[in-house]
Amino acid sequence: MAKLSSELYLISPLDVAGTFPDRLARALDAGPVAAFQFRVKGVDEHEAARLAEPLQRICADREVAFIVNDSISLAKRLGADGVHLGQDDGDVKDARDRLGRNAQIGVTCHDSRHLAMDAGEAGADYVAFGAFFPSSTKDTKHVAGLDLLEWWQSIFELPCVAIGGITAANCGPLVQAGADFLAVSNAVWGGDEAANVAAFFDAIRANPRITDAD
Repeated sequence: MAKLSSELYLISPLDVAGTFPDRLARALDAGPVAAFQFRVKGVDEHEAARLAEPLQRICADREVAFIVNDSISLAKRLGADGVHLGQDDGDVKDARDRLGRNAQIGVTCHDSRHLAMDAGEAGADYVAFGAFFPSSTKDTKHVAGLDLLEWWQSIFELPCVAIGGITAANCGPLVQAGADFLAVSNAVWGGDEAANVAAFFDAIRANPRITDAD
């Protein structure tokens, strides 16, 4: 039986209050999602933990990895499945020491082969490349090309995540080039989340780059 070669990695909008827990449940129920990244700004850790609690429970009920953006301390406080680190958010060794050997640690590597190799050598569980397209979520300071994904897949076994302006309409080349995960935010939360997740799966399924499951 063949399996899809790319999986969805959902990133939260900045506002996760109100009805967002219901929206998250709808999105995760629309198809298998590998991970959900909790990303909020401008709130203290206590408030962030309060906002995260229902979302973390929804993910746990569906066996979706709950990853905290930027903050090793918040990830530890929550007992999260892992943390995603930007280049200025701490290092992999510190995260591993504080979160344990089973934590999933990801590192933003922009468009840099050097940063990605350093992250891999430090013990990261995945590297993230981007932006591949203009993003409405974050300012685009680094632009990555498909050749970066192709190069990484040809040499390394460590999973790679593609991020930045990815939609169901433009994700095909990223899947073909070797993105193990597609990190998406506005393309899901900017409309009907269940329909948007379903559209991503249709696009990924239509892609010819598949591998045989063990």
